[in-house]
Amino acid sequence: MTPSTAAHAQMTLTDFETLARRAPETVTLEFVNGKLGVKPLPDQRHGAIVMWLLRQCMQQRPELALYPEQGLKVESYRTGRARADGALAPYDHYAAQEGEWADPAGTLMVVEVTSFDPDADQRDRDEKRAAYAQADIPVYLLVDRDQDMLTVHSDPQDGMYRQTVSYAYGEAVTLPAPVRITLDTEKLKDYAN
Repeated sequence: MTPSTAAHAQMTLTDFETLARRAPETVTLEFVNGKLGVKPLPDQRHGAIVMWLLRQCMQQRPELALYPEQGLKVESYRTGRARADGALAPYDHYAAQEGEWADPAGTLMVVEVTSFDPDADQRDRDEKRAAYAQADIPVYLLVDRDQDMLTVHSDPQDGMYRQTVSYAYGEAVTLPAPVRITLDTEKLKDYAN
């Protein structure tokens, strides 16, 4: 979190973590860019997209796992908390970590699938992209259901992704190192609205 953001945070990180622990199971909270956010419950197509991606990742890279709804410490000083729709890491990578929020070191890729909630879309497209880049997560894959496209952000440096490439549903998408998975996105057309 940048100093200007920290000065304007809605609450302390400790207060957020206490609130998140006490929230009902049906409420998923995030703390990105000093702001409290409520992550909407995924609809059926959202879940289908995550499962589609999970299968492709595990078939091509069985030594890795795509962890759904993984809580991560993000931003420059690990002062943000995001619950990624998916986090790709070596199998059992997060098992040794304590608590709800994992250190992102060793995470190869994070995935967000947009919801049809304006606040969530803003967080997925802008705020989380910045938070994941600041946490030096090598690849951020955004499945943008409003645009029927995938956007691959990679090469984080100085808190920003230096490479961004977008692909329409149906195109082959080769995810860059260290992920090295090629996605056949034709199936995503079945999940388009």
